[in-house]
Amino acid sequence: MLNGIFGTDGVRGRANCYPMTPDVAMKLAQATAIELRRKDSPARVLIGRDTRLSGHMLETAMIAGFTSVGMEVLQVGTLPTPAVAMLTRMMHASLGVMISASHNPYLDNGIKLIGPDGYKLSDATERAISARMRKPVDLVSPEAIGCLHRFEDAARVYENEIRRTFPRSLSLLGLKIVVDAANGAAYKCAVGVLSSLGADVVAIGCNPDGLNINAGCGSTHPKSCQEAVVLCGADVGIALDGDADRVIMIDEQGKVIDGDQMLALIADQMLARGSLRKPCLVATVMSNMALERYLADRGVELLRAKVGDRHVIEMMRDRGCNLGGEQSGHIILADHATTGDGLLAALQVLAGIVASGRPASEALDRFKPLPQILRNIRLENGALALNGSAVEAAIADLRSKLGSQGRLIVRASGTEPLLRVMLEGESLSEITLLSNMLCAEIEAALSTDWEDRSQSEDLLSSEPPDPVWVAAGARADGSGLPPVSVFN
Repeated sequence: MLNGIFGTDGVRGRANCYPMTPDVAMKLAQATAIELRRKDSPARVLIGRDTRLSGHMLETAMIAGFTSVGMEVLQVGTLPTPAVAMLTRMMHASLGVMISASHNPYLDNGIKLIGPDGYKLSDATERAISARMRKPVDLVSPEAIGCLHRFEDAARVYENEIRRTFPRSLSLLGLKIVVDAANGAAYKCAVGVLSSLGADVVAIGCNPDGLNINAGCGSTHPKSCQEAVVLCGADVGIALDGDADRVIMIDEQGKVIDGDQMLALIADQMLARGSLRKPCLVATVMSNMALERYLADRGVELLRAKVGDRHVIEMMRDRGCNLGGEQSGHIILADHATTGDGLLAALQVLAGIVASGRPASEALDRFKPLPQILRNIRLENGALALNGSAVEAAIADLRSKLGSQGRLIVRASGTEPLLRVMLEGESLSEITLLSNMLCAEIEAALSTDWEDRSQSEDLLSSEPPDPVWVAAGARADGSGLPPVSVFN
């Protein structure tokens, strides 16, 4: 029953339902401590959480699990995921734990496990932990029960480290910035860091009550931040997600700026400073082809990993790159962090805007994105049997037609029984027609129903928010299938 509880980013689910129950959380803590102790004798775990209601419940259960097998626990309270990763390494902890479901609503929660090096645990380690959870637990003797300590200065240490990444030659003085912390983990530190650097901060989404995390706010719902930027006459907006490991920027005109444009700006800044370790950076298969062309013109190669910041980081480490990220706003700056850090990335973008002397709308307009069309297909019973079918031939034919002028991505979701179909090209009308034809072929082959993109939370974790909806009928005759989401 307890096998395979790990997903693409730790353990995640509906709070107080399997696997996000206190019982499973305690067993997970025990199994993790025992499994890792067998390898490198861990003694200390650092544990943080976001603002959702169920966080205290799961944290308490995990503390009980860790201390019952003899581990010392450092409680850091409400902090972003990247802060937990940073502090785990700084404090020489054997393990870091972040209790958060990221961009999901408060009804969900999750548990992310971080190794002593600040990186998320490997798939092999997670499989070993899952297997360990099915075995009896050897509790320690009364005198060996672990101690619990509160790390009171955790937030201050993290904020100081983040501030140090902002160039000393620059200042945010005179800049008005709207900060939307999604009523999540960065609701205090984001405002504190930006204010200390001289910015005039307008805070929204900074009043968590345990129920309002990601509720109509933050990076996956940027409309409130867009409206606030325009209403306040702000220079820029920063929209974080619930655990603040990603960011979406808003320019002074209220336009959403995705991770691709931010990567382009940061890459230019690093090239100018000579700090880009290699002439390459890592993005995912979802990043716009226009970004790839923009970087190529500057002698920088775009390497593409599978969707998910974890895969981006793995490729960065393998290739020796110090910059990577996703269209969704997960930006990884390996010289400063081991995971995506929304606040850190925002500071680098702000530094680029200030250094350019131009408004955000110009500084973050590095290239014109090619149109992208995204669709989901729900798979019956999770089945995916396209190999050897007419669909396989249709996919190959379409890729041949696109050539170097476009891209087709057909992939199964890592967390839901969905097939993702993304088409990108020079002409919106052309890729709409081609998408209609291919999706009709897939629908016929799988005999399944369509799912509107807006119903999928998982898709939000890897693709840009707030799409422009186009009622493009789906077949060549313009009938039958659901709306298309298009990013221009």
